[in-house]
Amino acid sequence: MFAVIKTGGKQYRVAADQVLEIGRVAGEIGDIVEIGHVLAHGNGDDVTIGAPLVSGASVSAEIIDQNRAEKVIAFKKRRRQNSRRKRGHRQLLTTVRISEILLDGAKPSKKASEKKAAKAEAGDETPKAAKKAAPKKAAAKTEAAEAGE
Repeated sequence: MFAVIKTGGKQYRVAADQVLEIGRVAGEIGDIVEIGHVLAHGNGDDVTIGAPLVSGASVSAEIIDQNRAEKVIAFKKRRRQNSRRKRGHRQLLTTVRISEILLDGAKPSKKASEKKAAKAEAGDETPKAAKKAAPKKAAAKTEAAEAGE
């Protein structure tokens, strides 16, 4: 089964378990987002096309990553006029995995993952341990330097 969705001013043909990069979508890694702009959906030769959208259809996707695209340089130069302009731009992107294509107003079956809560707990412990270890190492180095003199 496939669907044609519209997000960020672009259209994508998607299927279940497909990974793609789209324009920035609000949310954190592991969140489930619902894209409601479905232009068409189908299974083989049986295709339903909306006018302009298919009513009751949506696509459920899980956010995998929030990142930025490669830098694009826009450089303009007017010869013999001592005029130059250089601008850089990095587009904000979201990498998503299409979970399922929902029809007739169905709700997504998958909930947001519990990974982010576990990462938050692990992240809190790591900096504290590093802060405690750093002064001991610094103190040991200064003692060794004094003993060597």
